[in-house]
Amino acid sequence: MYNHIIMLVVLDTNVIFQGLDSDKGASYKILELLGERRVNLALSYPVICEYEDVLKRAPNLDRLCMTSKDIDDFLAFIAYTAYPFDPSFLMRPNLRDEADNIFVELAFVSNADYLITGNVRDFTVRNELKIDSFQLVTPRDFIISWRNKNEN
Repeated sequence: MYNHIIMLVVLDTNVIFQGLDSDKGASYKILELLGERRVNLALSYPVICEYEDVLKRAPNLDRLCMTSKDIDDFLAFIAYTAYPFDPSFLMRPNLRDEADNIFVELAFVSNADYLITGNVRDFTVRNELKIDSFQLVTPRDFIISWRNKNEN
């Protein structure tokens, strides 16, 4: 049995994509932790729609060697295991990429421990909101932190 603390995380789409693209690296390890229920995922309808939109783009399906049905099955698993949240208000930190606002909103409303992204700069450069209720980390930094807390 694992001696661990279950953390609640929000995953940027790039983490999902990278985890599906390669069975090596921190993003893949994060997906493994989700599958093993050693980390909990916060999810909202806008976020899962973003995952679907990006993953089902023809070039991405080709790169991932997956079909649209494979993506549907993966997202069904994600939806089944995740903790659902419904951000009933919009927090607009005015990030460089407007599409990233949904991840910040979800992290706030879910009281997530971490927002994990491969593009930390997209969340910190020229935003109008101080992010201090959750940690904004790369997949690699998250795995290091998780291992320090759970595998020692």
